[in-house]
Amino acid sequence: MDRAASPSLAARADDLQQSDIRSVTRRVEEVDGINLGQGVCDLPTPEPIKARAHQAIRDDASIYSHYAGIEPLRRAILEKEQAHNEVPATSPEDVVVGVGSTGVFVSAAFTLLEDGDEVVLFEPFYGYHRNILELTGATIRYVPLGGPDATFDRSAMEAVLTDDTKAVVVNTPANPSGKVWTREELSTLAGLLHAHDLVAITDEIYEYMLYDGAEHVSLASLPGAYERTITLSGFSKAYNVTGWRLGYGVAPAPIAEKIGLMNDLLYICAPRPLQHAALAAFEDLDDDYVAQLQADYAERRELLCETLEAIGFDVPWPDGAYYVLAHFGDLAGTQAGFADDAAACDTLIEDAHIGSVTGRSFYHDPADGQHELRLCFAKELPVLRRACEQLRAAFGG
Repeated sequence: MDRAASPSLAARADDLQQSDIRSVTRRVEEVDGINLGQGVCDLPTPEPIKARAHQAIRDDASIYSHYAGIEPLRRAILEKEQAHNEVPATSPEDVVVGVGSTGVFVSAAFTLLEDGDEVVLFEPFYGYHRNILELTGATIRYVPLGGPDATFDRSAMEAVLTDDTKAVVVNTPANPSGKVWTREELSTLAGLLHAHDLVAITDEIYEYMLYDGAEHVSLASLPGAYERTITLSGFSKAYNVTGWRLGYGVAPAPIAEKIGLMNDLLYICAPRPLQHAALAAFEDLDDDYVAQLQADYAERRELLCETLEAIGFDVPWPDGAYYVLAHFGDLAGTQAGFADDAAACDTLIEDAHIGSVTGRSFYHDPADGQHELRLCFAKELPVLRRACEQLRAAFGG
């Protein structure tokens, strides 16, 4: 055998490469900078959750769980979805616990979609959604949506629908834009699901990060929508455990069962001791935790948005999540290093030692994001203050 020869790889692997988000992380580390690019929350994990994890390990909760998750956690998720989200799920059989909300998204996408199907994705989109959908073999139909102040345009979605359209992906609150879909917008979407026999996958992982009175509404809570909706959420963002990889999906039992079996095929099950730890989110933390979380993130949002505005960015303040998709078109014409998103990303790393993500990462046509950068404010407050000081020192303001 010729050891120098390269093996033949599957076509689905040909275009795979490190995401812009992760490559920025590496470059920021090289200059000992502050990474406001990747959505890695560095805030501490709540003590009750850590304590439950320690106890589960001491109790040797180490074998495989049921492929859809331990029953107490699925029941707790069911009760939370019923009470908080008003989703009419009826049984733990409607719940699947998986390897992060992204892992459940993978399982749901491969359960629903195959070659010949079409799926609607709104722009700006979360890159992992797009890349995973592509792996299913489905064709993606892109619909522009915009930022926090944008309104869902029914006609824009109808324009891309065909007889092969099978599903639509909704992210609310949205990464990267911070848009929160309104009840009226979701009601309009629900009408389209029925009219065109579509299924929705909703990514609601940022459901607790809300500002200025924004309301999170689950599509599945609307009349007649539950039967056509797979609702995704998880623990990573709200409880600062992004590396634990623990998320969940809620759907009518016949759909949830197939997603769970797909989860079994791909991952076997979510990490068992961490499933026990996640119970603390429902049993040991109360509404005060969420209220404090929202207040803390609102303070961080204000700090970053005001800093970006001071150095010349046009900033649509997000209504939800913990990202800012900031525009720098004016700087492109007046300041060196801001010709486009790639140049601006380089400039922030080189001059301010701050990581961001290029706007092109969130659009099918890179030109649509050429004057945008995404920055994340899920940082410990002293770290975020230092980052803002570095931005002001490098670019004025």
